[in-house]
Amino acid sequence: MAAIAAGSFVMGSVDELSYPGDGEGPLREVTLSAYEIDVCAVSNQDFAVFVEATGYETESERIGWSFVFAGLLPDDFPPTHAAADAPWWRAVEGASWRSPEGPGSSVDERWDHPVVQVSWNDALAYAEWAGCSLPTEAQWERAARGGLESEPYPWGDALTPGGEHRMNVWQGVFPTENLAEDGWTGTCPVDAFEPNSYGLFNVTGNVWEWCSDWFDIYHDLSVSSDPTGPADGDLRVLKGGSFLCHESYCLRYRTAARLALSPDSATSNTGFRCAASQSSSR
Repeated sequence: MAAIAAGSFVMGSVDELSYPGDGEGPLREVTLSAYEIDVCAVSNQDFAVFVEATGYETESERIGWSFVFAGLLPDDFPPTHAAADAPWWRAVEGASWRSPEGPGSSVDERWDHPVVQVSWNDALAYAEWAGCSLPTEAQWERAARGGLESEPYPWGDALTPGGEHRMNVWQGVFPTENLAEDGWTGTCPVDAFEPNSYGLFNVTGNVWEWCSDWFDIYHDLSVSSDPTGPADGDLRVLKGGSFLCHESYCLRYRTAARLALSPDSATSNTGFRCAASQSSSR
């Protein structure tokens, strides 16, 4: 885990890349107590150790299906129900963290990739078992920024500085053509690409990461120290974007960007990392 010293930072974004309807703004100064956060997302190997130790069954396993990006399914995969507003998401029987794309897929060659097909509830169960918590949105964003202020990416303001790909996102025409110029068409190892200045890997791109907060587009500006988000809600916050993000429809592979899903949702591009106060860290 990386130790993040107590301090303040400017959270959120109101620049031309932001989505006003996502509640990224307004810009607000936030002060956080010292904490620690995983330098990498929780991997399939990490999650397997947890399952072996506890016998835990994820929500996707209990329900029997989950959502999979259609572009990762074989060409001859049988027709399945698609999400109405995003037909590239297919409901696949048997998809789970062990088989991220359903029957015939496996994590056997992806032990060092982030675990996916885990809900917020699954992520919390792992974090509590590990003696940690899920990071608050503020903790996640401060760590992801790596000490930079008002920059869209963990390394600065250029998506591909000097032509170099710094994260795993979509290149080409979404959702039909992925040129994979960054080297990956699905998830990549949790320590791929260069870390940010705080030593964190893949905080943008690769997989969306669950945070502890309930989601709301409005922020209580009266709470500027260690904010934990709304007291209740229907959706939880995710940060960081994923390998499916593309500027044509989802330019959310930025440190200030955010997404909301129900806490029982799981997909083939959603994972998490853990955090802890310095007094209680692993």
